[in-house]
Amino acid sequence: MSGDLSFFRPARTGPVLVRGHGASFWDAAGRRYVDLGASHGVGNLGCSHPDVVRALQQQAAELLYLGSGYDLPARTQFLERLVGQLPPSLNRVFLSNSGTEAVEAAIKFARAATGRPKVVAAMRGFHGRTYGALSATWRKEFREPFEPLVPGFVHVPFNDVAALTAAVDETTALVLLEPVQGEGGVHVATPEFLAAARARTSAAGALLGFDEVQTGMGRTGRLFAFERWGVLPDLLILAKSLAGGMPIGATVTTEEVRTRFRGSHHSTFGGNPLACAAGIAALDVTIRERLWERAERLGEYAMDRLRHLPPERVREVRGLGLLIGLELRERVTPYLVRLEERGFLALPAGATVLRLLPPLVIDEDDFRAGLEAIEEVVGRG
Repeated sequence: MSGDLSFFRPARTGPVLVRGHGASFWDAAGRRYVDLGASHGVGNLGCSHPDVVRALQQQAAELLYLGSGYDLPARTQFLERLVGQLPPSLNRVFLSNSGTEAVEAAIKFARAATGRPKVVAAMRGFHGRTYGALSATWRKEFREPFEPLVPGFVHVPFNDVAALTAAVDETTALVLLEPVQGEGGVHVATPEFLAAARARTSAAGALLGFDEVQTGMGRTGRLFAFERWGVLPDLLILAKSLAGGMPIGATVTTEEVRTRFRGSHHSTFGGNPLACAAGIAALDVTIRERLWERAERLGEYAMDRLRHLPPERVREVRGLGLLIGLELRERVTPYLVRLEERGFLALPAGATVLRLLPPLVIDEDDFRAGLEAIEEVVGRG
């Protein structure tokens, strides 16, 4: 038996990447590529960060797996590190294996703790592809093949205070929002929208959840994006780069939500020794090197440059930190192909948005070269 045994085959075959270091990948022929988004936001620390690799090697030699019913030093230390970086009210953590699992947990926690069914999410929002997370996701091309989805979900326009306020009522369990919509085109929440979400959920007895799967761990110029607005959620959802490249998800909530929760929820591999050891190392590197400050500086520099691209080709440049979107006036795929031909790997956010999610540790010369390639490809068409 030979050939591609995966269930899905990619629409376009790109380079076969066989190794990586920092923000660089190499293909089977030895050609180097710079990661401007190929790691999908998982690689905030780049590829195979040495601190993460050492932590994994040490943990793998000691203990690969232990069920959640037993104490585990790596898990305890990871939770202490994570909670130590959060406001005191966010002090309970459920560990899983991915962002979509962490969203599923948040939905279940909110419904069980409030006894209510309704979940309010935003148009253009993306929260994952399992049934609950997909029900909170807006784009019809993700949803339609799998309908009917979970009932009780409604969507309001992002940054529309009046629509959000009207949607939240006495049946609402959860308002679930991304501070910056990544997959939906890199749209940044306004301070007024998030403040209204907090005020309205508090008044209605509902919970506020922030999906920071993509925006967390320094990506947007703060360790966690919600810090920029000073709006505190009841549920914080983390994943992607939280463990430096290892699969992980975290649903962080309050003691009140934990106390009110009824029912059960579990993850066999959630909080496993390898993921937790990697998470300790990833948090330590991010905090020690204050990578959110680097993301803020490089992101401002990039957006200042990219906003000079010709308006007949670029509608808008949006983003925070090193989560940047260029909304083009035509489909983005040909531009991604041309960038790849020049050795730079970016990704789309919908049909017309070129999304940049480089590692926060990217070499500045490589980053400037990537911006120059974008200017050449987009500016000249």
